[in-house]
Amino acid sequence: AKTPRTLEEIAEASRVDKREISRSYRFIARELNIDLPLTDPAKYVPRFGSELNISGEAKVEAMEIIRKAQEEKLTSGKSPSGTAAAAIYIATLKSGERRTQREVAKAADVTEVTVRNRYNKIAEELDAEIKV
Repeated sequence: AKTPRTLEEIAEASRVDKREISRSYRFIARELNIDLPLTDPAKYVPRFGSELNISGEAKVEAMEIIRKAQEEKLTSGKSPSGTAAAAIYIATLKSGERRTQREVAKAADVTEVTVRNRYNKIAEELDAEIKV
């Protein structure tokens, strides 16, 4: 399966600084004239959701929240794992499977501040669609 891995995960597994990995990745892409596709945040939902032991329905809801956020251009320039984390957090609130921001942040390997900031932005912009 093509499971996306975060830069942090690659850095930890390889014991190489994530800035060095990122720099090398961009260098290789530039030298080979390759367009770097952005990872779709929805691709992180199955893994993060499983780690949090949430239902399939909550995972589907998180993916729908991501789709709506993408339509509203709320994901541009934001870390895919942070966006996925916020969407999962919102989905767990909506489904009654509440997880804390800390739990979601840990599963996604992002900070609680990232979850909170992305949550606030998505909740504010998609207001009607995500009433809790």
